[in-house]
Amino acid sequence: MSKVRVHNLHISLDGYGAGETVTLDKPIGDAGALFAPFDGRFIDGVDGVDAPITLDRALTATWGQGIGAEIMGRRKFGPQSGAWPDDGWRGWWGEEPPFRAPVVVLTHHAREPLHFDNGTSFHFLDATPEEALAHARDLAGGKDIRLGGGPSTIRQFLAADLVDFMHLVTVPVTLGAGIRLWEGLDGIQDRFTIESASSASGLTHQFWNRVTQA
Repeated sequence: MSKVRVHNLHISLDGYGAGETVTLDKPIGDAGALFAPFDGRFIDGVDGVDAPITLDRALTATWGQGIGAEIMGRRKFGPQSGAWPDDGWRGWWGEEPPFRAPVVVLTHHAREPLHFDNGTSFHFLDATPEEALAHARDLAGGKDIRLGGGPSTIRQFLAADLVDFMHLVTVPVTLGAGIRLWEGLDGIQDRFTIESASSASGLTHQFWNRVTQA
Protein backbone atom coordinates (compact mmCIF):
# COMPACT_ATOMS: atom_id res chain seq x y z
CA MET A 1 0.00 0.00 0.00
CA SER A 2 1.30 3.45 -0.85
CA LYS A 3 2.20 5.76 2.04
CA VAL A 4 0.73 9.12 3.02
CA ARG A 5 3.55 11.60 3.61
CA VAL A 6 3.96 15.16 4.85
CA HIS A 7 7.09 17.06 3.82
CA ASN A 8 8.65 20.40 4.74
CA LEU A 9 5.85 21.37 7.11
CA HIS A 10 7.18 24.47 8.87
CA ILE A 11 5.81 25.25 12.32
CA SER A 12 6.66 27.92 14.86
CA LEU A 13 7.90 27.32 18.39
CA ASP A 14 4.36 27.98 19.63
CA GLY A 15 2.83 25.45 17.22
CA TYR A 16 1.43 27.57 14.37
CA GLY A 17 1.76 26.45 10.77
CA ALA A 18 0.02 29.32 8.93
CA GLY A 19 -1.67 32.65 9.49
CA GLU A 20 -5.39 32.97 10.05
CA THR A 21 -6.26 35.02 6.96
CA VAL A 22 -5.02 34.23 3.46
CA THR A 23 -4.99 37.07 0.92
CA LEU A 24 -3.56 37.53 -2.55
CA ASP A 25 -0.59 39.35 -1.04
CA LYS A 26 -0.17 36.93 1.89
CA PRO A 27 -0.52 33.30 0.73
CA ILE A 28 0.11 31.97 4.27
CA GLY A 29 -1.34 34.93 6.13
CA ASP A 30 0.80 36.67 8.73
CA ALA A 31 3.18 33.72 8.99
CA GLY A 32 5.81 34.67 6.42
CA ALA A 33 8.58 34.31 9.02
CA LEU A 34 8.05 30.54 8.91
CA PHE A 35 9.36 30.34 5.37
CA ALA A 36 12.14 32.91 5.50
CA PRO A 37 14.79 30.12 5.65
CA PHE A 38 13.09 27.89 3.05
CA ASP A 39 14.92 27.39 -0.26
CA GLY A 40 12.28 26.09 -2.66
CA ARG A 41 14.80 25.56 -5.46
CA PHE A 42 15.63 22.20 -3.90
CA ILE A 43 12.18 20.59 -3.91
CA ASP A 44 13.04 18.87 -7.22
CA GLY A 45 16.37 17.57 -5.92
CA VAL A 46 19.90 18.80 -5.38
CA ASP A 47 21.02 18.41 -9.00
CA GLY A 48 21.31 21.51 -11.14
CA VAL A 49 21.09 24.08 -8.32
CA ASP A 50 24.11 26.37 -8.04
CA ALA A 51 24.23 26.53 -4.24
CA PRO A 52 25.88 24.55 -1.45
CA ILE A 53 24.05 21.40 -0.38
CA THR A 54 23.27 21.94 3.30
CA LEU A 55 21.32 19.67 5.65
CA ASP A 56 18.22 21.86 5.28
CA ARG A 57 18.39 21.78 1.49
CA ALA A 58 19.06 18.04 1.31
CA LEU A 59 16.01 17.31 3.46
CA THR A 60 13.90 19.71 1.40
CA ALA A 61 14.79 17.62 -1.66
CA THR A 62 12.87 14.56 -0.40
CA TRP A 63 9.60 16.43 -1.13
CA GLY A 64 9.03 14.86 -4.53
CA GLN A 65 10.70 11.46 -4.26
CA GLY A 66 8.25 8.65 -5.03
CA ILE A 67 5.20 10.94 -4.99
CA GLY A 68 2.34 10.20 -7.37
CA ALA A 69 -0.29 12.70 -6.17
CA GLU A 70 -0.85 15.43 -3.60
CA ILE A 71 -3.81 16.41 -1.43
CA MET A 72 -4.17 20.03 -0.33
CA GLY A 73 -6.75 22.26 1.29
CA ARG A 74 -8.45 25.02 -0.63
CA ARG A 75 -6.52 27.76 1.20
CA LYS A 76 -3.30 26.40 -0.23
CA PHE A 77 -4.70 26.63 -3.76
CA GLY A 78 -5.91 30.21 -3.53
CA PRO A 79 -7.33 33.05 -1.39
CA GLN A 80 -10.95 32.71 -2.56
CA SER A 81 -13.78 31.43 -0.39
CA GLY A 82 -17.33 30.39 -1.18
CA ALA A 83 -18.40 29.73 -4.74
CA TRP A 84 -15.56 29.96 -7.25
CA PRO A 85 -15.48 33.39 -8.92
CA ASP A 86 -15.07 33.72 -12.66
CA ASP A 87 -11.64 35.32 -12.34
CA GLY A 88 -9.45 32.85 -14.23
CA TRP A 89 -7.57 31.82 -11.08
CA ARG A 90 -5.37 28.75 -11.69
CA GLY A 91 -3.40 28.68 -8.43
CA TRP A 92 -0.52 30.64 -6.96
CA TRP A 93 2.06 29.09 -9.28
CA GLY A 94 1.23 30.42 -12.74
CA GLU A 95 1.41 28.03 -15.70
CA GLU A 96 4.18 25.86 -14.24
CA PRO A 97 3.03 24.54 -10.86
CA PRO A 98 5.84 22.62 -9.15
CA PHE A 99 3.80 19.45 -8.50
CA ARG A 100 4.06 17.71 -11.90
CA ALA A 101 1.43 15.23 -10.73
CA PRO A 102 -2.30 15.16 -9.96
CA VAL A 103 -3.38 17.32 -7.00
CA VAL A 104 -6.66 16.83 -5.11
CA VAL A 105 -7.95 20.15 -3.75
CA LEU A 106 -10.45 19.79 -0.91
CA THR A 107 -13.36 22.20 -1.35
CA HIS A 108 -17.12 22.30 -0.78
CA HIS A 109 -17.62 23.91 -4.20
CA ALA A 110 -17.46 21.93 -7.44
CA ARG A 111 -15.15 22.98 -10.25
CA GLU A 112 -13.87 21.36 -13.43
CA PRO A 113 -10.30 19.99 -13.25
CA LEU A 114 -7.41 22.15 -14.39
CA HIS A 115 -4.59 20.67 -16.47
CA PHE A 116 -1.10 22.03 -17.14
CA ASP A 117 1.51 21.13 -19.73
CA ASN A 118 4.06 20.01 -17.13
CA GLY A 119 1.87 17.15 -15.88
CA THR A 120 0.21 19.00 -13.00
CA SER A 121 -3.57 18.72 -12.73
CA PHE A 122 -5.92 20.01 -10.03
CA HIS A 123 -9.02 17.98 -9.13
CA PHE A 124 -11.56 19.70 -6.87
CA LEU A 125 -13.30 17.38 -4.43
CA ASP A 126 -15.82 17.69 -1.60
CA ALA A 127 -14.83 14.67 0.47
CA THR A 128 -13.84 13.26 3.83
CA PRO A 129 -10.13 12.53 4.38
CA GLU A 130 -10.77 8.84 3.67
CA GLU A 131 -12.61 9.61 0.41
CA ALA A 132 -9.97 12.11 -0.70
CA LEU A 133 -7.20 9.61 -0.04
CA ALA A 134 -8.97 6.90 -2.05
CA HIS A 135 -9.37 9.32 -4.97
CA ALA A 136 -5.72 10.42 -4.76
CA ARG A 137 -4.57 6.80 -4.78
CA ASP A 138 -6.56 6.24 -7.97
CA LEU A 139 -4.61 9.12 -9.53
CA ALA A 140 -1.18 8.24 -8.12
CA GLY A 141 -0.39 5.08 -10.08
CA GLY A 142 0.80 3.15 -7.03
CA LYS A 143 3.13 5.87 -5.79
CA ASP A 144 2.94 7.67 -2.44
CA ILE A 145 0.53 10.48 -1.59
CA ARG A 146 1.84 13.80 -0.26
CA LEU A 147 -0.28 15.89 2.10
CA GLY A 148 0.59 19.39 1.05
CA GLY A 149 -1.23 21.32 3.77
CA GLY A 150 -2.19 23.64 5.14
CA PRO A 151 -1.97 22.69 8.80
CA SER A 152 -5.74 22.35 9.25
CA THR A 153 -5.88 19.80 6.40
CA ILE A 154 -2.98 17.84 7.83
CA ARG A 155 -4.62 17.94 11.24
CA GLN A 156 -7.76 16.33 9.79
CA PHE A 157 -5.75 13.48 8.30
CA LEU A 158 -3.85 12.98 11.55
CA ALA A 159 -7.12 12.85 13.46
CA ALA A 160 -8.35 10.19 11.00
CA ASP A 161 -5.13 8.19 11.55
CA LEU A 162 -4.19 8.32 7.86
CA VAL A 163 -0.64 9.73 8.00
CA ASP A 164 2.36 7.40 7.68
CA PHE A 165 5.24 9.89 7.72
CA MET A 166 5.79 13.55 8.61
CA HIS A 167 8.81 15.76 8.12
CA LEU A 168 8.26 18.75 10.43
CA VAL A 169 10.57 21.77 10.48
CA THR A 170 10.47 23.81 13.67
CA VAL A 171 11.49 27.40 12.96
CA PRO A 172 12.87 29.42 15.92
CA VAL A 173 10.16 32.09 15.80
CA THR A 174 6.93 32.64 17.73
CA LEU A 175 3.81 33.88 15.95
CA GLY A 176 1.29 34.26 18.76
CA ALA A 177 -1.67 33.59 16.46
CA GLY A 178 -2.65 31.61 13.40
CA ILE A 179 -3.60 28.02 12.55
CA ARG A 180 -2.31 25.46 15.05
CA LEU A 181 -1.18 22.05 13.88
CA TRP A 182 -1.67 20.16 17.14
CA GLU A 183 -5.08 21.40 18.29
CA GLY A 184 -7.25 18.45 19.36
CA LEU A 185 -4.49 15.89 18.77
CA ASP A 186 -3.55 15.01 22.34
CA GLY A 187 -1.42 11.86 22.47
CA ILE A 188 -0.78 11.82 18.72
CA GLN A 189 2.93 11.20 19.35
CA ASP A 190 2.16 7.69 20.63
CA ARG A 191 1.34 6.57 17.08
CA PHE A 192 4.81 7.41 15.77
CA THR A 193 8.50 6.91 16.32
CA ILE A 194 10.15 10.33 16.28
CA GLU A 195 13.71 11.33 15.41
CA SER A 196 15.10 14.84 15.24
CA ALA A 197 18.13 16.66 13.87
CA SER A 198 19.11 20.31 14.18
CA SER A 199 20.95 22.23 11.49
CA ALA A 200 23.45 25.07 11.68
CA SER A 201 20.67 27.43 10.53
CA GLY A 202 18.75 26.91 13.77
CA LEU A 203 16.03 24.74 12.24
CA THR A 204 15.01 21.49 13.92
CA HIS A 205 13.84 18.71 11.61
CA GLN A 206 11.61 16.00 13.04
CA PHE A 207 10.84 12.72 11.30
CA TRP A 208 7.61 11.04 12.42
CA ASN A 209 7.25 7.46 11.20
CA ARG A 210 4.04 5.66 11.99
CA VAL A 211 4.43 2.70 14.33
CA THR A 212 3.82 -0.52 12.44
CA GLN A 213 1.05 -2.55 14.00
CA ALA A 214 2.01 -6.12 14.90
